[in-house]
Amino acid sequence: MSRIKIMFGHAGVSLMALAAVVAFVAMLWGAPLWSWPLVPLGGAAQMLNEYNLHRHVFHLAPPKRQWAFDLLYRAHYGHHDFPTNHGLFFVPLWVALPMLVGNFLLVWGIAALLGVEASIWIATAIVPLGGVLTFLGYEWFHMTAHLTVPKTAVELHVTRLHNQHHFRDFNKWFHVSPGGEIIDRAMGTDIDTEALKQQQRVAFIRTLGMQPDDPRLLAARAKFAGKYGLNEAEVARAARG
Repeated sequence: MSRIKIMFGHAGVSLMALAAVVAFVAMLWGAPLWSWPLVPLGGAAQMLNEYNLHRHVFHLAPPKRQWAFDLLYRAHYGHHDFPTNHGLFFVPLWVALPMLVGNFLLVWGIAALLGVEASIWIATAIVPLGGVLTFLGYEWFHMTAHLTVPKTAVELHVTRLHNQHHFRDFNKWFHVSPGGEIIDRAMGTDIDTEALKQQQRVAFIRTLGMQPDDPRLLAARAKFAGKYGLNEAEVARAARG
């Protein structure tokens, strides 16, 4: 299966791509020329958003209540549990869409309150164009890092760093997009070359430090197995660690 088919077979990715296309066409139709240079600003903001969401939300301490645990399992825990499952590669639509709408309204509202002219075009350039294009780049590189396919030099670099997050220390290297490692280094969540030589696999690394047969994990796997095509052997193997 091609990477494009895998990626755009996910409803959240397709909807976000549509949002970027609509934003681009809208800006061609009516945006002032001075608003176009704001597009890269949206990309930079999304890079920070990617890091903060991954580190501070997707890696929250596992909730005790099963319904809350299930939300995080679908959002991210499940991806660590089954890192090669295509259905668990991507940010769920119920995470991506509220962030898109919320960030758009936030930027538009701030610009309008400051009395900036054409505030809606500022918001359009920053969020559904610059931000979403960067988000789509993240989804592409993240998917590629987990697939055994021919990779460019940049994709290989991303894969090496992201594998350290999955299989060395899940509290490090939260970024995935190319260049995002600058943020990890600034925030102290990188692994330097010398440290990596001594870094041992964290216990129960695929379950983010939880026992692999934790009842919450068992319940979440049972709940999502059918949706993501997990067979009984895979689920049983995950429970053994």
